[in-house]
Amino acid sequence: MKTVFITYDQAHQENVIEALNDSNARGYTFFEQVGGRGSKTGEPHLGSHAWPSMNSAIFTVVKDEQVAPLLERLKALDDENPMLGLRAFIWNIEQSI
Repeated sequence: MKTVFITYDQAHQENVIEALNDSNARGYTFFEQVGGRGSKTGEPHLGSHAWPSMNSAIFTVVKDEQVAPLLERLKALDDENPMLGLRAFIWNIEQSI
C-alpha cells in the first residue's frame, strides 16, 4: 500500500476529488487551507495580503496498482493549468490497522 500526498491550488478541489473517485481511492483526509511555495515554479500560496491564494492538501492510502492511474489523472490536471500548482508525493505504508 502507498500513501499519496497531494497539494494543490484550491481551484483544483473538485477535479482532485474526481480523480480520487475515478481511481477508486475511497478514503482520504483533506486539509482545507495549507500555505506554501513550490520549489520550481508558480506563485507562493500564503494567505497574506501580498500572496492571498491558498492551497489544500489530501492524504489517501491506496493499493500499489492504484497509484499510477491516479498520478496520470493528477499530472493531466496539472498540465492543463500549470500556474495553479499541483504536486503529488508517494510514501510506502509499513503497517496499518
